[in-house]
Amino acid sequence: MKLEKLIKDTGCSLNTVRGERITDDARIRDILDTEITDIVNDSRHVTQGCLFFCISGAVRDGHDFAGQVIADGARVLVVTEGFALSPEDIRELEERCGKEHLEDIILAGAKDTRLAMAIISAHFYGDPASRMKIIGVTGTKGKTTTTYLIRSALLKTGRKAGLIGTIETLYGDVRIPSANTTPESIVLQKTFRDMADAGVDTVVMEVSSQALKLNRTAGFMFDIGVFTNLSPDHIGPGEHEDFEDYLRCKSLLFRQCRQGVVNMDDPYAEAVLEGHTCDVFTYSAAYDEEDAAAAQGPAKKPDLYAIDPVLNRDPAHPGISFGTKGVLEEHFRVSQPGKFSVYNALCAISVCWCLGIDPGKIPDAIKNVNVRGRVEIVPVSSRFTLLIDYAHNAVALKSLLETLREYEPGRLVCLFGCGGNRSKERRYEMGEVSGTLADLTIITSDNPRFEEPLDIIKDIITGIEKTDGKYVEIPDRTEAVRYALKNALDGDIIVLAGKGHEDYQEIRGVKYPMDEREIVERIVREEGPF
Repeated sequence: MKLEKLIKDTGCSLNTVRGERITDDARIRDILDTEITDIVNDSRHVTQGCLFFCISGAVRDGHDFAGQVIADGARVLVVTEGFALSPEDIRELEERCGKEHLEDIILAGAKDTRLAMAIISAHFYGDPASRMKIIGVTGTKGKTTTTYLIRSALLKTGRKAGLIGTIETLYGDVRIPSANTTPESIVLQKTFRDMADAGVDTVVMEVSSQALKLNRTAGFMFDIGVFTNLSPDHIGPGEHEDFEDYLRCKSLLFRQCRQGVVNMDDPYAEAVLEGHTCDVFTYSAAYDEEDAAAAQGPAKKPDLYAIDPVLNRDPAHPGISFGTKGVLEEHFRVSQPGKFSVYNALCAISVCWCLGIDPGKIPDAIKNVNVRGRVEIVPVSSRFTLLIDYAHNAVALKSLLETLREYEPGRLVCLFGCGGNRSKERRYEMGEVSGTLADLTIITSDNPRFEEPLDIIKDIITGIEKTDGKYVEIPDRTEAVRYALKNALDGDIIVLAGKGHEDYQEIRGVKYPMDEREIVERIVREEGPF
């Protein structure tokens, strides 16, 4: 692809390796006609004639590799405006490659190299987002569950939907484990291209605040941007300096989408929409018609809201049912337990509505969706309920256990461990939460890393002994799960917390295969039906 097309809309200046601005029109025309064979942001993957992005990261600065990538064949380097190679680097390159070779190397200066990378990546891969509907979901909690719910609903209504998120990238028969919640722009655009080429017509993706802050999602417009909720998180070195920055970054999505879908109940909903440039569709699980009618002044009415939620307490099929009013009057049932599941479902319903999905197909589309590792129901017995969830800190565990308490189980049994080489405070806090809310806690291992499992368990016990909660300690996680199943009583809810979608156990720097679903299946084979 010609360099002229790649750097369109980036505002990049063209400079020599010495940082001198190129102003000669004939020379500029010649440079813009340069054929670029590939785009790369990893110095290990440089090929002859490629364009290389010098990105300043948390660990490494791509500018430090400028000399190396030129020697390896890079033709154009996208650099921070004002960057130039040092005289020492130039002399070394002249000796290795020759002066004439250096005359052909171009530094494209950008005010924001990450923004330039996103735009160039989109151009290089043929602006694939324009061939599909792109739905971006942002928020502190619920992004993963909501994206799976939306994708499942779309698949059941005839869409060819792909997913990009914390757990995996998923489309057709392709399943790729994820390194980041939202991939770097160069990876994201290639993924879009692969999806579009495979016939995907709609992409549902998680959009993290870091992705918005670092322009990973620049270079295209979202058709729908979704806001679930907001609470303090990801604040600290390398992430967000304060909550205000976290909020500001979340709000960027609504200046980059055509249609916003927003949880009106969240206290930060208005702040997230500040400066928005999109149409807005709102949903609510807390809107009350009578309260609104009695309120002084005009009340904001959501476009879609839930009424009459009812918990389904069948141990084999827990979940929640509710009705809706507003743009759609219908009855819904979802298989995931908890009142928060109403929010996830409302979000998916709202997206389907905004996409023009036949309303009559939506209830069945969201009815039976099991999200891997997110309050995931594992069918084992009609006597009790077994769930797998990723809750791996005190806040998440507290929310999960309080939700399950609403189902009035015979007993609430919580099995969990804590990761090694991590904060001891987390262990104390999780122990105290489980001891307070669970009838029985089974303390076990969860990625002990370079610590002794028994030392971690001891820290958890320190927290649980602040309560009156009963507990047992079984370091081997497989045996801990076996104990939970063999000792289950009628009406129990058993939650295996912490691992979620993970399929490994990390010990002494080695990740050993370990999937709790497979563990449960093996125990059922060995022990017989429960």
